[in-house]
Formats: sequence, C-alpha cells, structure tokens
Amino acid sequence: MMTPRYLVPFDTRHAVHRFTDILIIGGGLAGLRAANAVQSHQSVLVVTKDVLRESNSTYAQGGIAGVLAPDDRFENHIQDTLVAGANLCDVDVVNMVVREGPRRIEELVQWGTQFDHEEGELDLGREGGHSHERIVHAQGDATGAEIMRAVIQRTRSLANVRILENTFTVDLLTHGGQCRGAVVSENGGPPIMIWAKETILCTGGAGQVFRESTNPAVATADGSSLAYRAGVQLSDMEFMQFHPTVLYIAGSSRSLITEAIRGEGAHLVDSTGHRFMPDYDDRAELAPRDIVSQSIIRQMHATSHPCVYLDLSHLNAKHVLSRFPGIAEVCAKFGLDITSDRIPVRPGAHYMLGGVTVDRQGRTSLPGLWAAGEVTSSGLHGANRLASNSLLEGLVYGAAAGGAASRSASERDNEMRALPIRQSSTSPTESFDIDDVRVSLKSLMGRLVGVERNAEGLQKAADT
Repeated sequence: MMTPRYLVPFDTRHAVHRFTDILIIGGGLAGLRAANAVQSHQSVLVVTKDVLRESNSTYAQGGIAGVLAPDDRFENHIQDTLVAGANLCDVDVVNMVVREGPRRIEELVQWGTQFDHEEGELDLGREGGHSHERIVHAQGDATGAEIMRAVIQRTRSLANVRILENTFTVDLLTHGGQCRGAVVSENGGPPIMIWAKETILCTGGAGQVFRESTNPAVATADGSSLAYRAGVQLSDMEFMQFHPTVLYIAGSSRSLITEAIRGEGAHLVDSTGHRFMPDYDDRAELAPRDIVSQSIIRQMHATSHPCVYLDLSHLNAKHVLSRFPGIAEVCAKFGLDITSDRIPVRPGAHYMLGGVTVDRQGRTSLPGLWAAGEVTSSGLHGANRLASNSLLEGLVYGAAAGGAASRSASERDNEMRALPIRQSSTSPTESFDIDDVRVSLKSLMGRLVGVERNAEGLQKAADT
C-alpha cells in the first residue's frame, strides 16, 4: 500500500489561508532559537501541537555540554563526541557545534537563564562519555525547564513572532518542487493552509513509538512523517538512543533518571547487589549510553530480573538531595529515598539520532524546507549521542537554520499567494482502532528495534 501524499482531504479553494515569511513547526528549544534568529522585519509563525512548554526540551534534566573550564579544550569535547558516536559522526559538524557551544550557552545567560553556580563560578558536572567536567545545569536536575522558561519569555517579547499553540501540523504543502508551508488544524478544527516563504521543521523526537520511553506524549515522530510524505530525504532511522536509567515501577509512567546521577558517583547493581558495569567496560558507569544500556539488558537476562538498580547509598546524602531535588521528589512518590534505597531502572527510548537529513545550515533536500534539533540527522551524534549534546545541538542548529531561512526568505518575492495544491487523498471508508494500532506498534518496536537490534530484525519490522 502506497503512502498517501496528503493524509486528509482538503480543498484550497474553500480553506482558511494564512501567510507568513517564516513558518516554524515545533516549539521546543530548536524551534524557539530559530525564531530568535529571524530578522526582525520578517514575520514568524511558530506552530506547536501542545502548549509551548510541552516538549522534550523542557524535560531535559542533565544540562548542556560546553567547553567552559580552563583545563578543558575543544579537542577534548570533539574527541568524546566522536568516540561516543562510534566514529560515525560528521567531523566537520562536530567541530562546528562544539566550537560554537560556549557562545550559545553565554547567550542563554544573557537571556536570563539561571544556571547553577558554586563559589561564584558555573558549577560544571561530568556525565558518561565525557573526559572533563563541562555540563552546565540549572536547579540541579531541571535544566531544560529553566532554559525553556527564559527562552519562551524572550520569544514572546518579539514583535514579529506569533505563536499558535494546540495546533497540529497535518502535512507540508509542496508545489513546483518546493515546500510552500503546511496544512494545520487548530484545536481539532478544519484544515488551515499556512503559506510561508520558508518552513523550518523542529518537531522533536519519536520516543512514543516505543513502550518504554523517557519522552512526553507529544514525541510521536511527526516531523519525520511529514518529511517522508513530502519526499524529503531521511537518514539513519534505525539509530534510536536508549537511555540506560529510566525509573521502573510496574504499572506507572516512566521517568528519566538523569545521566548526571552516575556522573556524581552512583553505582549500577543487579538484583543480587553486584556492581556489574566494571565487568563490561573499564569506564564502568561512565561509559557511553549505548554500552551501559546493552550491559543492563544483558545483566537483566543473566539474573532473570526485569530491572537493575541505581545505588547512591555511599554518597553524601545532603549533596545528593541538593543536586537532584526533582528525582528525589519523583522517587519519594513511590516510597523511595534516593539516599538509602536502591532505585529500580531499565533502559528506555530516549533520543532519535536519525531523521531529516540536513547540512550545516539546516537545509533539507526539499527547497524551502529547513530543519533543526532532534527531528534531524545532522551528523553530530553518529550511532550514539554523547550525554548533554542534545540541547547544544538544538541551540546551534536552531540558530543556523533560523538565520539561513531568514536570508533565503529575503531573496524571495514579497508577494505571497495561495497556490492550487492538488491532493488525491480521500476519507477512509473503514474505521480502525487507533489505540490498538498504537499498542501493536510499540510492541513491534520493542521486539525488533530495541536496545539490541540487527539487520534481520529491522527488515522484519519494516515489512510488518
């Protein structure tokens, strides 16, 4: 069965039409940073399917990686990124992002982000795969929420930016081999045609196609789907990163336990109390995420137990509670004291490494369409993302894509008009149970596209 070009029928002759210079689909960090990069005389419309704060960016706990310490070097961060990515990264992209990182972090400070300090200096943490302390964080383990607070406040103050919340993007509009905007539905209403000189995809990840995931409900691979139906090139779609430590309480929703907790010295132990990571890797709990996730799965199989445990009982209790107040609060709801009780964890789908193929400016294979953030395959992460490089990517690529799209829009004719889009999609004649499809998909992905996967399983999943 062929994938339809447009999911729902619409008639451009009778639809509501809106016009903007730059359309940004997605309201996370990449999308809002892109909006801030557009020239002030150009109109920007940001469309997000939930409220603005509901994105993966808000839920990021660990922090942002950047070379800020006197004893650190760009070359160190670059090498750590390449090693974590199994040397499948684009070296030029890694160089660009790492070297631009400190400037983008300083920009956040200027915009009002309150990062944690110690004795007047930024408090830099260390996480798995990093050779130096270089992670800036806020409110202990609420970095994403604090960054988004500041960036949302700044973006709302921009006179040229309008924000449409609770608006779902149904499809990209294409005509004459170019992206011309998008079809959206505001609050479940009829299709609205948004025409734009340039469109930027910043829709985030795909964690919700897996049963075990750290992602919020909005992370449903919308951007990759939009791009796929429009014929845009995608890359490395098999590269889903699994976070090693997701709180495992049977019957409850999953919560991320940040990488930084192992950076502070937490141990991973199995059901017998054995600290097992030194058996798998010399870096123990500070090995890159893919290695830790695979080791956990193997230890679960070896012990016939559904999870392993984080043990912080050997650490200073006062420091643990001040450094990880959010995690302490979540665990307390389940009767767990993180300073003394073992925390049950197992891997969960966390970050989509593949996606829409982009160059260093965020340009896609479809003229008029740009992309930034988790929806992309930029070449930064390779086969495995280094901890705390995700918010960094959103900042750097959001700024790049927003600036490039703005310059491109300046070169276009000022006149915009609705175009005669031809679409052959018809309303379905048979209903189907979307909840059943969702459950079946999550089960399929867990079996064949999980932490341990191979070519045969991936092909079987694709053919199902």
